[in-house]
Amino acid sequence: MGTPSKLEQLKTMTVVVADTGDIDAIKRLQPVDCTTNPTLVLKAVPLPAYERVIADALAWGKGQGGAREAVVGAIADRLAVAVGTELARIVPGRVSTEVDADLSFDTEATVNKARAIIAAYQANGIGREKILIKIAGTWEGIQAAKILQAEGIDCNMTLIFDIAQAIACANADAFLISPFVGRILDWYVKAEGRTYTAEEDPGVVSVRGIYDYYKTHGIKTVVMAASFRNVGEVEALAGCDRLTISPALLDQLAADTGTLERKLSPDTVATRPARIEQDEKSFRWAMNQNPMATEKLAEGIRMFAKDLKELRSIVAKRMEA
Repeated sequence: MGTPSKLEQLKTMTVVVADTGDIDAIKRLQPVDCTTNPTLVLKAVPLPAYERVIADALAWGKGQGGAREAVVGAIADRLAVAVGTELARIVPGRVSTEVDADLSFDTEATVNKARAIIAAYQANGIGREKILIKIAGTWEGIQAAKILQAEGIDCNMTLIFDIAQAIACANADAFLISPFVGRILDWYVKAEGRTYTAEEDPGVVSVRGIYDYYKTHGIKTVVMAASFRNVGEVEALAGCDRLTISPALLDQLAADTGTLERKLSPDTVATRPARIEQDEKSFRWAMNQNPMATEKLAEGIRMFAKDLKELRSIVAKRMEA
């Protein structure tokens, strides 16, 4: 046995999740979980591994009645579930599948879409225990998660930029949250016009604060840091419950045989933050007081909505071909 790589070392302290829909990358890197969203589905569509999946979804769509726009939307949904189904057959853990970003401020529609996604997976022979429903961390999205979790549908709350969101998600018994490390860093680099070491990286600091809060108060919601810009950020969060990492960064970690120090552990929480009581008003006020979180949440929803629109437009063109 040679020296273990940093990726191998990381897997001993953190559940490693692949931030990709690329089947070949997932087979090669062997993550426990993986995720999919419109952006990743868009990247997956041209891959040879998905040719049959795309053809099947289009053939199904051509047999559906109703308004063209509704059919195109249904095919896009079917594609996301089809990609997720392929991934669920490879990874031992969970696949996260996203509710449409344009439903981010509609609790009822989010709940209905989540139930439909679970039903579509079940029709493909994939049980709900393999799926996480991915929902943006708006107040409305978090209330939808509360309803879904009570029904036994586990949720991955995404676009988390502030501890107020993390607390609301914990109060909703959300299964998992995804704080976005790199996007927080992006905002501060642009706003402050400076660079940061991994230890002072605002995204890293934010996740560590959430982790400490959860572990101090015995909160079971999983912390899965996401959106990394460099391996330094990943290494600074070694030991976090889960980390979702792009194949490029996973490859870098796999090629590095240096020692990886564990930075986070439930047994050695760095700070002991006091419990914060929260209602809708205090949640909205906290978000209002954090321009980074407000801007990045809105931007993230817009980006996912744009990619969903593009995915639907590709489906529409393929329908006509």
